[in-house]
Amino acid sequence: MLNRIIQFSVRNKLAIGLFILVWVGYGIYQLTKLPIDAVPDITNNQVQVITTAPSLGAEDVERLITFPVELAVSNVPEIKESRSMSRFGLSLITIVFEDGADIYWARQQVTERLAQIEINENASAPTLAPVTTGLGEIYQYVLKPQKGYEQTYSLADLCTIQDWTVRRQLLGTPGVADVATFGGELKQYEVAVNPSKLKGLNISISDVFTALENNNQNTGGAYIEKGPAVLYIRSVGLTKSITDINKIVVKDNGGVPILIHHVAEVRLGSAIRYGALTMAGQGEVCGGIVMMLKGGNSSDVIKIVKDKVDQIQKALPKGVLIEPFLDRTKMVNNAIGTVEHNLLEGALIVIVVLVLFCYFRRLRSCE
Repeated sequence: MLNRIIQFSVRNKLAIGLFILVWVGYGIYQLTKLPIDAVPDITNNQVQVITTAPSLGAEDVERLITFPVELAVSNVPEIKESRSMSRFGLSLITIVFEDGADIYWARQQVTERLAQIEINENASAPTLAPVTTGLGEIYQYVLKPQKGYEQTYSLADLCTIQDWTVRRQLLGTPGVADVATFGGELKQYEVAVNPSKLKGLNISISDVFTALENNNQNTGGAYIEKGPAVLYIRSVGLTKSITDINKIVVKDNGGVPILIHHVAEVRLGSAIRYGALTMAGQGEVCGGIVMMLKGGNSSDVIKIVKDKVDQIQKALPKGVLIEPFLDRTKMVNNAIGTVEHNLLEGALIVIVVLVLFCYFRRLRSCE
């Protein structure tokens, strides 16, 4: 059989040559599609369930949230193990599936079980973590004002631009699982109630909460026929500014409306901060972390993210700059460079050894 193959190859040199060229071209094409990373991703197949409950302690979180969730998902097929962590205001459950399980099928199974759970009213609805791994952080950047614009943009402004402009556009990038925001100040409207005014007007804090909740929504009604046209009835009540909040009616006191600004001060503020992000000792900035989908090619995804960042930069307000400080491409290129260097050195050593071996063998034959 081997002799026939050799004879066929000798007799059909052109066909064999073309076949080799096609095979080499196919190999080069597949090499360009090969996902190369600096560190192999050995993260197992897992789904994480996250639940927040700011008013519950660790013991209550374990009893009212973590245990019911673990019990509900315990009968999902192909589960290998389940582990949890309960802390003040936070429940984190990691469900590990068999390696052969499809990650999206596993998330669907967990989601169906979560819909059957009655969560404590003081906790948020359980959510699933993004479809990423521990090595999914491929690109990190900061959003900061350029020189001369430091007083133009506050931390709240930078955080708003990050959440509503940069993050929103990056989330639509192929291969990106999620974009996490950290640093900055989350803008919010604060209603600072004056207790003495509440007492003087015989109003409780519950009345203020109810008024704010009921007067911050749109309402739809019926419609009125007017000839061939139809006029829809709609009441617009969403607040859009501090002035709108100040005009909300809390209570009717003998025909005299008591408004929010009569009992409280409405102002701009920020959510409670649990940390800060600084860069190069030049003050605080706002940043973001781009996380790659599980099983993605980091080199290709980073290239797409960089092109997207260049487009977003052109749409940002004047004086705001996106500056990356962690790029997986550099790590991958360094790893590839190290491998190429080692392979080249190894090949040269083998060639030198072979040359020396042939040389000494020839000397012995001459003797």
